[in-house]
Amino acid sequence: MKRAQLIGFSVALVAAVLAYYVASVLVRPPAPITVEKKVDSSEVLVAATDIPVGDIVNEGNFRWMTWPTEAVSRNSITKKNGGVAMLHQLAGSVARAPLLAGEPVTEQKLIKPGQGGVLAAILPRGMRAISTKIRAETAAGSLILPNDHVDVILIRRVRDRSGQDQNVADTLFRNVRVLAIGQQIQTKEGKKTADSSASTATLELTPRQTEMMALANVMGDITLSLRSVADLNTDPERAGGLNFKRKDNSVRVVRYGAKSRVYGVN
Repeated sequence: MKRAQLIGFSVALVAAVLAYYVASVLVRPPAPITVEKKVDSSEVLVAATDIPVGDIVNEGNFRWMTWPTEAVSRNSITKKNGGVAMLHQLAGSVARAPLLAGEPVTEQKLIKPGQGGVLAAILPRGMRAISTKIRAETAAGSLILPNDHVDVILIRRVRDRSGQDQNVADTLFRNVRVLAIGQQIQTKEGKKTADSSASTATLELTPRQTEMMALANVMGDITLSLRSVADLNTDPERAGGLNFKRKDNSVRVVRYGAKSRVYGVN
C-alpha cells in the first residue's frame, strides 16, 4: 500500500471514530435528576391477611402500614390517634364484613362480643332476616349462594269453579338478597355452589315482607328463582311483585270472578 493511501485511510478512520463519539454524546439521554419530596404520612391499621365474614380476629390479623396522610379516611384507625389501644380492644371481635389483606380496618367492619350475632351484624338497619325451606329443585339446583338475589314464588293449591283443585303460582317478592344458605353466610373462595344438603335459605326482607313471608311458608311451597347480577340495581318499584309499597296493606286475589281479601299486614 502506498504511503498516500495509508495516510488517507488513517485520516478516514480517525474521522469515523470522532463522528461516532460526537453522535453518541449528542443522543445520550441526560442523567436523571432525583428530587426528594417529603410527604406527610400516617401509620394506618390494615388487615394482615384475608379475613372472611364471621371470623374471630386477634392482634395477629392486623398490621400497621404507612399511608399518605391525605389518603387516610376519617374512619381509619391510625397509630398516632390512639390506634395502639384500639388494636388491643379489637382483639376478639367478629368480622361483620370481609376484609382483604392490606385493606384499612374500621370499627364498622368489626363487631365486639355481646353486640349480637354475625347475621345481626351484617343485616342492614331496618331490615329483617327470615328463613324458608328449600330443596335442590326449589333453589336453582343448589346453585344459589349467599349475596345472590332471587325472586320468591309461592305455589299453592286453590279450588276452581268446578270444585277441582289446581296449583297457582304467585311472585311474592322480586330482587331479594339471600343472606345465608343453611349455615353458610358467605361464599368460600373457589366454591361455586352452596351446600346441597342445606334445607333453609335466609332472606333479607322488610318488616312487612317478613310477615307476608311467614304466612306464605304455611300457605304452600316456596320456590326461589335466581336473578342475574345485572338486575341488582333494579328499582323495586318497577320490579313488580309484592315487595314494593302499595296504597293498602292487603293482598287480593281473584276468585270466581270476584276480588277477595286473602290476608292483610300492617
